[in-house]
Amino acid sequence: MSAQHSKPNLNESQASELVQRVFSLSPSEIRPLPSYDDQNFYVATAEGGEYVLKIMNSKDSEDHNLIEVQTYTMSFLHQSGLPAQTALPTTSGLLMSLEEIDCGSGCQKYMVRLLTYLPGTTVSKLPLTPQLLYEIGKTAAQMDKILNEMTHPHLSVLQREGFKWSLSNVALLEGYLYVMDGDPLQEVMKSVIQQYKTSVVEKYPDFRKCINHGDFNDLNVLMQPDETDCYRISGILDFGDMNSGYYIHELAIAIMYMMIEHPNPIEVGGPVLAGWESVFPLNEVEKDCLYVLVLCRFCQSLLLACYSVTLDPENAEYLLITSRKGNKILRDLWELGKKQTEKAWFQSAAQFADRK
Repeated sequence: MSAQHSKPNLNESQASELVQRVFSLSPSEIRPLPSYDDQNFYVATAEGGEYVLKIMNSKDSEDHNLIEVQTYTMSFLHQSGLPAQTALPTTSGLLMSLEEIDCGSGCQKYMVRLLTYLPGTTVSKLPLTPQLLYEIGKTAAQMDKILNEMTHPHLSVLQREGFKWSLSNVALLEGYLYVMDGDPLQEVMKSVIQQYKTSVVEKYPDFRKCINHGDFNDLNVLMQPDETDCYRISGILDFGDMNSGYYIHELAIAIMYMMIEHPNPIEVGGPVLAGWESVFPLNEVEKDCLYVLVLCRFCQSLLLACYSVTLDPENAEYLLITSRKGNKILRDLWELGKKQTEKAWFQSAAQFADRK
């Protein structure tokens, strides 16, 4: 991200001043939360509420309609029974405010929202039992089915032509391959991209369209234990990567990220797939492309993280979270091959579904 479209870098006193001035609340506690392109703060107020203050990076802050749709989506899911955050109105009754802030390199405009704080533990910190993975797959499918019913006057902004995180735009990764120069994984990535172009692109007419959350990962899903000590999803976070996509994209993304924290990653696909198909069964073409799309998401995540580190080296530890384990998983999955991987996933999914 270029300097003029930078990630915000407010200190805690600036964040506190924003909360007081824009939302008329009195922070009693404020602390930074990890983030990728934006800046987030946990805020507890003297009035008794808990919130997340979200300051968008200056580039995304320019797209008012996109942020409006993302904010509306969270409310729509919340009203439909899924645990998404909602935005608190500003003193003037709006759900967002464009603020001019100096983070140390001159004033820039950043879009600011105060979102409800959802309790729970991120999936990344929990043992990924088959039941928990099943719930993740089921919830991801429910979310996309609900989003498919949503209407909004600016919904067209989700087309996001050229959006590098969309699984419709895997070919764009070729422009970033140079950051892997000297790494043997670069050849695997080239092969995956080529396989996408030759075996997936032609199948898109048979994929079912929908709106994707686009980043259903182990840090964006919160869970809490229920009365039976099983875990239920208590929060779905971060709608910044929403785009017009396909059901199969969301499933591929969910499987890929859940593999990162699992001691035996190949075991993830079956239960996630079973949970997904309990809500939205795949057609044969979608099933045939799932393996390659999961590999593609690995390539997106690993390659774009390396690229981001070249722009923001100080944030390397957070940016490279996926890479620490993901590099090996991608290589292993590629070497295992499509046939063996699909056999493991689809047999496991069938067995899991039979037990339900």
